[in-house]
Amino acid sequence: MTKIASHRGGTLEFGDSTLAGFTATAQMDLEEVEFDVHPTRDGEIVVHHDATLDRTTDKAGAIAELMAEDVLSAVINYSRNSHPILLNELCAIFKESPVQFRCEFKPGEDGKPYEDFVSRVVKLLAKEGALETTGFSSFLLDYLETIALNTDRPRLWLVSPAVLGQVGAKGVLETAKSREIPEIGVHIDKATPELMAMAQDAGIEFGCWAAHSIPQIRKAIEMGVKVFTSDRPSLAIALRHQMQEGTAL
Repeated sequence: MTKIASHRGGTLEFGDSTLAGFTATAQMDLEEVEFDVHPTRDGEIVVHHDATLDRTTDKAGAIAELMAEDVLSAVINYSRNSHPILLNELCAIFKESPVQFRCEFKPGEDGKPYEDFVSRVVKLLAKEGALETTGFSSFLLDYLETIALNTDRPRLWLVSPAVLGQVGAKGVLETAKSREIPEIGVHIDKATPELMAMAQDAGIEFGCWAAHSIPQIRKAIEMGVKVFTSDRPSLAIALRHQMQEGTAL
C-alpha cells in the first residue's frame, strides 16, 4: 500500500507546521508526518518549514538568529492564532501515535547546512524515544552524509526538479548509489512509471512529494510509489480509501 505523509502537519488544512495540524495528524489513518527543523540562537530546535519567519508568520527574521521565546511568540498565517512549536513538543504529541516521523533538514538562510545540528536533533529524538520511528530527508547531499554519520535510520534524498533536469535520471540514481542513499523522492509532476522502474531496478526506493490535488494524489497511488507527502492529508486518506474500495472520486 502506498503510504501517506502529512506534509508539515497538513499545511492547506491547518496552516504551516501548526499544533492543530500535528495534533490532528497524530489521530489520522496515515503512516507518516513530515516536518522541518531549525535551531534557535539559544539552542532550541524549532519545527518550522522556512529558515526565516518572514513568509509564514506575522514576524520576521532568521530563526537561527532569534531567541526561542521570540520564535515561539510568532503567529502562523492562516492558523487561527497558532504558534511554532519545539521538537520535543512534537514528540509529546505523537508519543502514543502509530504515525512515524519524517524529519527534514533544511539549510539556513544562507543556503548552507547548520553546523553541528544533525547530531543535536538525533540526540533529542533518541532522548524522547522517537528516533527508532524516524526517517530523515533533505534536498542537500551534505546533510544526508552527516545524517549517515550520526544514525543508521533511513535517509531520503529529495530531488528537486532542477537537479533532476540538470543531472538526469541516470545521474541522480548513480549519485544515490555511490552515496549509499536508499531512497529518493521527486516532485509528483516529475514522477513517471519509467523513472520509478529505473530506481527500483537500481535497488533504490521511490516516492513523491507535493501531491496536493486529486489528480496528483491519484497519480501517486496508481503508480504505487512507496510514499507521498500531501498538504491535504484528509483528502489523501479519503481518496486512498475510495480507490481501494473502487469508488474513487
